[in-house]
Amino acid sequence: MTLLTVWPDTEPGNVVLRTADPAEIAEELKQLGVRYEQWPVLPGVTAENALELYRDRVDRVTGTEGYTLVDAMEMTPSDDPAWRETAAASRARFLAEHTHDDDEDRFFARGAGVFYLHVRDRVHAVLCEAGDLLSVPENTTHWFDMGTRPDYVSIRFFHDDDGWVGNFTGSDIARSFPTFDQLMAGHRAS
Repeated sequence: MTLLTVWPDTEPGNVVLRTADPAEIAEELKQLGVRYEQWPVLPGVTAENALELYRDRVDRVTGTEGYTLVDAMEMTPSDDPAWRETAAASRARFLAEHTHDDDEDRFFARGAGVFYLHVRDRVHAVLCEAGDLLSVPENTTHWFDMGTRPDYVSIRFFHDDDGWVGNFTGSDIARSFPTFDQLMAGHRAS
């Protein structure tokens, strides 16, 4: 189940909103210009078949938003040391606060991840799980945490062939807020 947690950006210990209600999450994110949708969760999704399984919905998003490049990315846990190094490097890259010159649309077909949106002196952590589509508007300051053992398939949408390009802010704010692993543990316990 999706979870939205909001803190003042200078008080990571002061939760001002915590909700798992999809309608409340959508309304709160809409105020930030962020689109949030829930799509059906389909069994057996991999990076190789995700685009075909979700073809109608992918076509709708690309048609209405003008995306020209769509791909699927998969991270599946492994005990292989090379995988652990790759996962740690990917996580470190996305944990740095950044913006994009393009919207960032992601659909989680399997697994989970957290988008942290740093908007209007608040941090909005959106714990996305399978079935969640999140559209972060261009130039929105944010970071992403996939956890220490990433496990997800996501469909990514881009307006040009450059794909993911981050403009890093240099801020270390991400270190102050609960991680994916911490949010997930607290969410499952509640």
